[in-house]
Amino acid sequence: MSKTVIITDTSCDLPEEVVNKLPVIRLKMPVSLKDNPGEDISYLDIKEFYEKMRRGEIIPVTSQVPVNVFINCFEELRKEGKKGIVLGLSSKLTGSYQAALMAKETVKADHIKVIDTKCASLGTGLVVYKAAQMAEEGRDFDEISREIEFYAHHMEHIFTVDDLEFLKRGGRISGAQAFIGGLLNIKPILHIVDGAIFPLEKVRGRKNVVKRMVEIAAERGKNLENQLIGISHGDNEELALELADAMKREFNVKQIMISWIGPVIGSHSGPGTVALFFQNA
Repeated sequence: MSKTVIITDTSCDLPEEVVNKLPVIRLKMPVSLKDNPGEDISYLDIKEFYEKMRRGEIIPVTSQVPVNVFINCFEELRKEGKKGIVLGLSSKLTGSYQAALMAKETVKADHIKVIDTKCASLGTGLVVYKAAQMAEEGRDFDEISREIEFYAHHMEHIFTVDDLEFLKRGGRISGAQAFIGGLLNIKPILHIVDGAIFPLEKVRGRKNVVKRMVEIAAERGKNLENQLIGISHGDNEELALELADAMKREFNVKQIMISWIGPVIGSHSGPGTVALFFQNA
């Protein structure tokens, strides 16, 4: 049994069956209604969640993992004689990173390492997956921490959304940046730089957005053929599969993990989002 456990949160968008096989603790990041913060809606079927967003029936909001949840987790691991590495959503997109640091300081948790992944969605998920595999192999705590920080900070996030209004409403981009999404048949492409979301460019039409995302992967990716590539989507499986097929054709990619974007990230990216994740070093 692994002596190192990977601690993440529900924004990582790793498929359930993957998480259950690995030494991973996934803490809940609350998802509620804007007009009723006390009502938890994370229980909703994910397809129903997106359908309700499309119809305007719900306006979901998220909050960070509470400090006390981290404290309880850290203390439980100490009782079990295990070490933990916290790999969650980028510190520029949530307060959970600071909450984890606060919890570590509160309980003097020398057995815990908190890393700002600067990642989101399945970008974080791939980092968690790699770290958990290393832990299962019995790799040293310090070695995992060192290697996984490099891996996380070289994770590319290239994504397209159907409606930039969701990112604007959640404070992830400005109103001026959101304006371009309202133009007829324009598909914005965004990326994450140093843990924050920025518009990259805009293209016209569905086919062109897949083509351009693959071109960006060619420009930025390293040894794509032998990487585990990640693709996540917000109820847009058709486009996700188109992107996966294009990546296989263009780069002879052998491993692709496709997952749904869960309620935490989906609350801000909205329905229709498709994201691509790969290493640039």
